[in-house]
Amino acid sequence: FFLALLPCRSVLTVACEQTEVLLFDPISSKHIKTLSEAHEDCVNNIRFLDNRLFATCSDDTTIALWDLRKLNTKVCTLHGHTSWVKNIEYDTNTRLLVTSGFDGNVIIWDTNRCTEDGCPHKKFFHTRFLMRMRLTPDCSKMLISTSSGYLLILHDLDLNKSLEVGSYPILRARRTTSSSGSSSGSSGPRAVGSPCHQNDSGPLSEKHMSRSSQREGGSPRNSLEVLTPEVPGERDRGNCITSLQLHPKGWATLLRCSSNTDDQEWTCVYEFQEGAPVRPVSPRCSLRLTHCIEEANVGRGYIKELCFSPDGRMISSPHGFGIRLLGFDAYCSELVDCLPKEASPLKEIRSLYSHNDVVLTTKFSPTHCQIASGCLSGRVSLYQPKF
Repeated sequence: FFLALLPCRSVLTVACEQTEVLLFDPISSKHIKTLSEAHEDCVNNIRFLDNRLFATCSDDTTIALWDLRKLNTKVCTLHGHTSWVKNIEYDTNTRLLVTSGFDGNVIIWDTNRCTEDGCPHKKFFHTRFLMRMRLTPDCSKMLISTSSGYLLILHDLDLNKSLEVGSYPILRARRTTSSSGSSSGSSGPRAVGSPCHQNDSGPLSEKHMSRSSQREGGSPRNSLEVLTPEVPGERDRGNCITSLQLHPKGWATLLRCSSNTDDQEWTCVYEFQEGAPVRPVSPRCSLRLTHCIEEANVGRGYIKELCFSPDGRMISSPHGFGIRLLGFDAYCSELVDCLPKEASPLKEIRSLYSHNDVVLTTKFSPTHCQIASGCLSGRVSLYQPKF
């Protein structure tokens, strides 16, 4: 279940666990159209490329391009992944589509040269146990989360350069801390055990570290940093990073983490800390845990997709049979205006409960005072304030 809203035209698209994509008018709540056989398996994600084109991805291993003006047929179908495709990102500057799947691959598609037969594509990156992939708003970084609790950051992103194993500098795995100075020590393997937290000795082994790729005078394009973000209450049980979102101004990343025993879930905000390299091929960006909150342990095994508001002041988080609106303080201040010295609890602004099943996804409208949420049974709810 996934929700996507088109900014310039009032269209709410819903990716369903079955093969359907639903389209609604979010203002009137009117059902516009159902794409009953959009894919041959579950539809996982939707991404608008412009005011008329959007892409969908599915467990049938394909990506489909659609035109709102002609929804009876697909523009084209893209083949390249070998397992469930879970994420779609888009670089508006280069018109490159970026997808990731449970085959561990991140694939780049050139929509500039798209035909009815598909788009030219190339494998950009690969890592084990890939869960989610996101681009920062300025497309300068790519973040990848894994089911083993690692977070990978590709700095100074160049999507035109394919990355083969050993062809990029790897910044050693380290653990983020809630203090202003992050530990630079190596982080050991994480013990994980439930079905979605497969045992892993690390996303990239030491033998893949290529010294020849390390150049003098700072980190080159696509340098890779491997982090194990601090999660409160973890008690060394390991975590799966199930949901990954970026602050709309690129200031922070938002993670939903679950313990390897599935008995705890946390929503965590990590501030990007920029800085010049201390030595060649050293991290230029680390993450500092600034805010967190424990979530309801409901719907074990299902991924709950959370989101930032368009101005970045609030977070909408699935919480049991509803959603919670969370702020960095009680006044919904900007993140940069209320950065704590140590990790602080997110403030609950309001809770909204209108579902009879576990809520899996939520999305703010980019243009209206409105929030959408979707639950496991397939119901979509729309909320807007009363003035």
